[in-house]
Amino acid sequence: MRGVDHTHHGAEPHETARALAETASAVIRAVTDRRSMSFTASATLARLEREGPLRLTALAAAEGVTQPSMTQLVQRLERQGLACRVADPGDGRVTLVAVTDAGRAELAERRRLREARLADLLATLPADDQQALAQALRTAWPLVRRMLEADPGPSSGRAPRDETGSTR
Repeated sequence: MRGVDHTHHGAEPHETARALAETASAVIRAVTDRRSMSFTASATLARLEREGPLRLTALAAAEGVTQPSMTQLVQRLERQGLACRVADPGDGRVTLVAVTDAGRAELAERRRLREARLADLLATLPADDQQALAQALRTAWPLVRRMLEADPGPSSGRAPRDETGSTR
């Protein structure tokens, strides 16, 4: 990566943070297939898969786009059969956006392709480097998990969930 020395030891936390952010961004750019679906569309479907049906306004806020842009994106996803609108079980006046089975299948295939690409790239590394990278990921994962848990998400637009995580 440009401008960041990823090889020195004892780096300052801000240098390590910058290197980690640049690495994560580069990996995402390198393994994301944007030919069939935009990054925002993929991220939106993944959020719906993870969090369940959401209000369009909450989905737009969570993905950092305007409501009109999200409306257009959801309409495209609906035309492709990857998302649908459903009634909010807690308030029949409210419509939620949900991922469809076809959307889940598309996400699974995109993940499979991404992981295969990464595995092919990793196979080009010497065994010692593969082990070092695996150890670095084991070290970084608790930090990543804390970042994910700190993200409140669009809770105001979520469908109610039961104790199993399923929507009611």
